[in-house]
Amino acid sequence: MEKVTSIDGTIIAYDKIGNGPALILVLGALNSRKSGTKLAKLLSAQFTVISYDRRGRGNSTDTAPYSPQREVEDLAALIGAVGDPVYLYGHSSGAALALEAAIKLPEKIVKLAIYEVPYTIDDNARNAANEYYEALKILLTAGHKDDAVALFVQSVGVSDKQIQAMKRMPMWKGLVKLAPTLAYDSEVLGKGHALPAARLSQITIPTLVMHGGAGASFMREAAIKVSEVISQAQFRTLVHQTHGVSPNVLAPVLEEFLL
Repeated sequence: MEKVTSIDGTIIAYDKIGNGPALILVLGALNSRKSGTKLAKLLSAQFTVISYDRRGRGNSTDTAPYSPQREVEDLAALIGAVGDPVYLYGHSSGAALALEAAIKLPEKIVKLAIYEVPYTIDDNARNAANEYYEALKILLTAGHKDDAVALFVQSVGVSDKQIQAMKRMPMWKGLVKLAPTLAYDSEVLGKGHALPAARLSQITIPTLVMHGGAGASFMREAAIKVSEVISQAQFRTLVHQTHGVSPNVLAPVLEEFLL
């Protein structure tokens, strides 16, 4: 494990493996740098892969107040530590953060690949996202981290019965520890998690926009719209994949596009 200090003093912990150009993995909700271990190993023959703990997770520290801009600054600090330019891969809310970095740090990023950024594209979905965020804030303010995690996993389609089973697993305690960062993921996605077409149109670097062929239909629709507003975007469906994409499927696709 290595560490770098972001501009506001937050310590960002990261792992580095492999040889070749630097590729930073930007992961989503309830993930630490350990979540990217298998993907990093698969890519390590072609890249120097950087898996990091986003602020408030794992071995990274946190600094209030939170702002998505602080997370872009964290990425800038990482890039400074490993040397620019870099490649970025973002998954889920991490994809939204990677897209924001591509807007703010275009000269430091060679190519960008994202998988299933969960933007909303209609009023009903935006309203549901707003309601989720408000409910999440209430639970976190009251210190009900267990319920906050349950709310999140329920919002992504996990049944009550499955949630009760998850609570009996050793992993649940680790998820609860990460609960405060669920608010960060929502804020990275923006109000109502609405697809920010005007902002994304500012991205000029080559971008691969992916979704899973066996996943939710709204993810496909969002991926299509993202690919349409980024001038140098490619759209790709990974067949038989859901939101939890297989590293074995993803790794060769990333290698093909990025190199």
